[in-house]
Amino acid sequence: MNSPPRSKPPSYEIRSVGSALTLLQMLRDQGSVRISEAAAQLEVAPSTAHRLMQMLVFRGFAVQDDSRVYRPGPGLLAPVTDDVPNRRLRGVARPIIELLAQQVKETVNLQVRVGTTVRFLSTVESNAAVVQVGDRRGAVLDAASASGGLALLSLLEEADLARLYRSGTARSLGVHMEEERFAAFVRSLKWVRDMGLAVNRERTERGVVALGAAVRGPSGEGVAAVTIAVPQLRAEVVDDVGVRRVLLQACADIESGLAEEA
Repeated sequence: MNSPPRSKPPSYEIRSVGSALTLLQMLRDQGSVRISEAAAQLEVAPSTAHRLMQMLVFRGFAVQDDSRVYRPGPGLLAPVTDDVPNRRLRGVARPIIELLAQQVKETVNLQVRVGTTVRFLSTVESNAAVVQVGDRRGAVLDAASASGGLALLSLLEEADLARLYRSGTARSLGVHMEEERFAAFVRSLKWVRDMGLAVNRERTERGVVALGAAVRGPSGEGVAAVTIAVPQLRAEVVDDVGVRRVLLQACADIESGLAEEA
């Protein structure tokens, strides 16, 4: 049985945690938050409110629009999922993505798609370079922008894509695409499907470029994606033929492992 909500904060409340949760509630209830509003609500300096909000952006719980207003991010809107298949997937994939990180000397991520979002299940960081893309475990991104999300979306039929991006539900979630944009999106996914790879050049995070490929389950459906994330200063890595080859091989190895356990 679930415990009822507390009527007052616990005695051990950590101020920064409480402040972050307050910001999440503001995003949920107001739909948009300015730094000045956040600072006033938290009774902190604007610089402090900005740092807290940037951490929410980093984890996908907030996004900043062109007018510098913060709005709910995909992490705040994503539904809860059953973790049992994900635990199995992580177990099979972990040694493979560890090896891949050693081979490419960059950060490697394992992602799954949930509706129109992708979630980071695992991250393996390489120590080969001073500047690396950090751990993203638990982060949630827009699937239509992330390399792993694009790789997985490319495996869907157009009718399934339409249900995700052209339905009333899509409109209520803020991911609805008008006809012309949707048609262009479908065309771009055909290129991804033909190549077997997707590239994200700073669409989800400034200064980060990523290469992604899908992992298929025993029935041929997309169950996960593996991505290689690099700082913009090494963007040429995602175009390297050798890097692309070992990424696709890693996905094939995970597919074989999943088939053996099926």
